[in-house]
Amino acid sequence: MRVTTGYIRSRRHKKIRKLAKGYRGMRSSTFKKANEAVMKAGQHAYIDRKKKKRDFRALWITRINAAVAGHGMNYSRFIKALKDKKVELDRKALSELAVNDPKVFEAVVKAVA
Repeated sequence: MRVTTGYIRSRRHKKIRKLAKGYRGMRSSTFKKANEAVMKAGQHAYIDRKKKKRDFRALWITRINAAVAGHGMNYSRFIKALKDKKVELDRKALSELAVNDPKVFEAVVKAVA
Protein backbone atom coordinates (compact mmCIF):
# COMPACT_ATOMS: atom_id res chain seq x y z
CA MET A 1 0.00 0.00 0.00
CA ARG A 2 1.40 3.39 -0.94
CA VAL A 3 1.55 6.33 1.47
CA THR A 4 -0.12 9.52 0.31
CA THR A 5 1.14 12.91 1.46
CA GLY A 6 -2.19 13.68 3.09
CA TYR A 7 -2.60 16.97 4.86
CA ILE A 8 1.15 17.51 5.40
CA ARG A 9 1.74 18.91 1.91
CA SER A 10 -1.21 21.26 2.16
CA ARG A 11 0.03 22.50 5.56
CA ARG A 12 3.49 23.16 4.13
CA HIS A 13 2.09 24.95 1.09
CA LYS A 14 -0.26 26.99 3.24
CA LYS A 15 2.66 28.08 5.45
CA ILE A 16 4.68 29.27 2.43
CA ARG A 17 1.70 31.08 0.91
CA LYS A 18 1.12 32.82 4.22
CA LEU A 19 4.74 34.04 4.22
CA ALA A 20 4.25 35.30 0.64
CA LYS A 21 1.12 37.29 1.53
CA GLY A 22 1.16 40.68 -0.16
CA TYR A 23 3.51 39.64 -2.98
CA ARG A 24 2.39 40.54 -6.49
CA GLY A 25 0.84 38.17 -9.02
CA MET A 26 1.42 34.44 -8.85
CA ARG A 27 4.15 34.97 -6.25
CA SER A 28 1.46 35.15 -3.59
CA SER A 29 -0.95 32.49 -4.82
CA THR A 30 0.88 29.58 -6.43
CA PHE A 31 3.15 27.48 -4.25
CA LYS A 32 6.07 27.17 -6.66
CA LYS A 33 6.42 30.91 -7.32
CA ALA A 34 5.66 31.79 -3.71
CA ASN A 35 8.36 29.41 -2.50
CA GLU A 36 10.93 30.98 -4.85
CA ALA A 37 9.93 34.45 -3.69
CA VAL A 38 10.04 33.55 0.01
CA MET A 39 13.47 31.93 -0.32
CA LYS A 40 14.82 34.97 -2.19
CA ALA A 41 13.30 37.31 0.40
CA GLY A 42 15.02 35.30 3.11
CA GLN A 43 18.37 35.71 1.36
CA HIS A 44 17.87 39.46 1.09
CA ALA A 45 16.84 39.67 4.75
CA TYR A 46 19.98 37.77 5.83
CA ILE A 47 22.28 39.96 3.72
CA ASP A 48 20.60 43.18 4.82
CA ARG A 49 20.92 42.29 8.51
CA LYS A 50 24.69 42.35 7.93
CA LYS A 51 24.51 45.47 5.73
CA LYS A 52 22.53 47.36 8.39
CA LYS A 53 25.55 47.32 10.72
CA ARG A 54 27.78 48.78 7.97
CA ASP A 55 25.24 51.46 7.10
CA PHE A 56 24.85 52.60 10.70
CA ARG A 57 28.61 52.76 11.25
CA ALA A 58 28.95 54.90 8.10
CA LEU A 59 26.19 57.19 9.37
CA TRP A 60 27.88 57.60 12.77
CA ILE A 61 31.21 58.40 11.12
CA THR A 62 29.58 61.00 8.85
CA ARG A 63 27.88 62.67 11.83
CA ILE A 64 31.09 62.74 13.89
CA ASN A 65 33.03 64.14 10.94
CA ALA A 66 30.48 66.92 10.45
CA ALA A 67 30.50 67.72 14.17
CA VAL A 68 34.31 67.88 14.56
CA ALA A 69 34.63 69.95 11.37
CA GLY A 70 32.98 72.79 13.29
CA HIS A 71 35.80 72.59 15.83
CA GLY A 72 38.57 72.83 13.23
CA MET A 73 39.48 69.14 13.26
CA ASN A 74 38.86 66.22 10.94
CA TYR A 75 37.51 62.78 11.75
CA SER A 76 40.72 60.76 11.50
CA ARG A 77 42.72 63.13 13.74
CA PHE A 78 39.86 63.18 16.24
CA ILE A 79 39.67 59.37 16.44
CA LYS A 80 43.49 59.15 16.74
CA ALA A 81 43.41 61.70 19.58
CA LEU A 82 40.66 59.69 21.33
CA LYS A 83 42.77 56.54 21.12
CA ASP A 84 45.90 58.35 22.39
CA LYS A 85 44.02 59.80 25.37
CA LYS A 86 42.42 56.37 26.02
CA VAL A 87 38.86 57.70 25.79
CA GLU A 88 36.57 54.65 25.59
CA LEU A 89 33.61 56.20 23.72
CA ASP A 90 32.45 54.31 20.64
CA ARG A 91 31.27 55.90 17.41
CA LYS A 92 27.59 55.34 18.22
CA ALA A 93 27.88 57.21 21.55
CA LEU A 94 29.93 60.01 19.97
CA SER A 95 27.36 60.37 17.20
CA GLU A 96 24.51 60.60 19.73
CA LEU A 97 26.43 63.24 21.68
CA ALA A 98 27.12 65.24 18.52
CA VAL A 99 23.44 65.24 17.53
CA ASN A 100 21.65 65.49 20.89
CA ASP A 101 24.14 67.16 23.24
CA PRO A 102 26.58 69.43 21.34
CA LYS A 103 27.94 71.04 24.55
CA VAL A 104 29.12 67.69 25.94
CA PHE A 105 30.54 66.76 22.52
CA GLU A 106 32.44 70.05 22.45
CA ALA A 107 33.88 69.21 25.88
CA VAL A 108 35.04 65.83 24.54
CA VAL A 109 36.69 67.50 21.54
CA LYS A 110 38.47 70.00 23.81
CA ALA A 111 39.59 67.21 26.14
CA VAL A 112 41.34 65.31 23.36
CA ALA A 113 42.63 68.27 21.34
